[in-house]
Amino acid sequence: MQQKFIIDGVKPLIGEIEVQTAKNAALPIIAACILTDEPVVIEKCPHLKDIDAMLDIMRHLGASVEFDGDNLTICCHDVALNVINSDLTGKLRSSIFILGSILSRCRHAYISHPGGCEIGLRPIDLHISGLKSLDVKIADDRGVICCDGTEMRAGMVNLDFASVGATENLMMAGALLDGETVIVNAAREPEIVDLAQFINAMGGRVSGAGGSVVRVIGVKKLHGCTYKPMPDRICAGTFLAAAAATGGSITVNGIIPEHIFGITERLKQTGAKLGFHRNSIRLLAAPRPRPIHKLETNVYPAFPTDMQPQLCAVLARAKGSSVVVENLFENRFGYTSELAKMGAAITVKDRVAVIHGVPQLYGATLRASDLRGGAALVVAALSAEGRSAVYGVEHIDRGYEYIERTLTELGASVRRADCGS
Repeated sequence: MQQKFIIDGVKPLIGEIEVQTAKNAALPIIAACILTDEPVVIEKCPHLKDIDAMLDIMRHLGASVEFDGDNLTICCHDVALNVINSDLTGKLRSSIFILGSILSRCRHAYISHPGGCEIGLRPIDLHISGLKSLDVKIADDRGVICCDGTEMRAGMVNLDFASVGATENLMMAGALLDGETVIVNAAREPEIVDLAQFINAMGGRVSGAGGSVVRVIGVKKLHGCTYKPMPDRICAGTFLAAAAATGGSITVNGIIPEHIFGITERLKQTGAKLGFHRNSIRLLAAPRPRPIHKLETNVYPAFPTDMQPQLCAVLARAKGSSVVVENLFENRFGYTSELAKMGAAITVKDRVAVIHGVPQLYGATLRASDLRGGAALVVAALSAEGRSAVYGVEHIDRGYEYIERTLTELGASVRRADCGS
């Protein structure tokens, strides 16, 4: 049965929380487990719908998968070259990561076009063209991407855009090839560094991750390991934004502060005061947020597109007008029509949103249609006067591990209920 959140707003968030492991780090790491036939243990793996979808794909390929509390053990001793059909890929954009790891180990792969949130086209052209640069032959057979890597070899790949997914896919593709694969104009996100460290923990040779040129020297064999992925910078940013929206004061522990400077610098502009320690961030919100003259999303280390909706929810109550420019996804402002139900004054044209802050938002019946837009609705509802019902919780569950529990720890009034209740 589908579920909803019931949220009673105008309660400042106060307290301390521990941030979960990063979904966007764990997903490619799970895919990279295919590179070895030995067991891999991923510590503190989050229990999320996107993780479940990736694990379904791994099982389909013959992997054994077992959770022991928060520790996930994956063994890909026998990998079967089954077609990964649309029933599996339609749930998860990150299913495309599987291509690089399967090709590196098996030299063939068959996968239906991936799905995910409907926030833009997000074409996989960069993945395909990058693999072709490594001499992979690729054809589209009625929606199935058929990859023949029998003549696959290491080489240089120059990405037209610093795509996170394409960079990760190519790192995995090159891990077991003879010679050196060089990825030019590589993405620099912390999740890239995390994947490189994981491959190296298995005996791989990846260098330059975090810079614009990544080098992968192929090895004959990778071994199993135990690895703890990085903390989730977007989850940390979401809870900090929720505190800023509600006039709260929170400490987020277990985070790497430099990973989210692009977020925290913008929160400072809303009037919030922030303190940084080695693995924690403390935020003291302004009574009412200040506007941001111009906020633009871009690739790391700039302000991330995955935080744009949540910060717009904060700016909806700012004392003045803000302009937000979305440079990465053409359909990311869909959630603003839901904020309008709460009294927000937002005008959207193409990839630009003008937000005229209002003194107060009001509870409403809302529907999430994607992961981060859903998080924005929760942030807005927490700051709104009265009660809100947020439907489409399944989208939020894709990236936040029991978000209602964490918010309740901070003093929010949030409960999960079946839609029929």
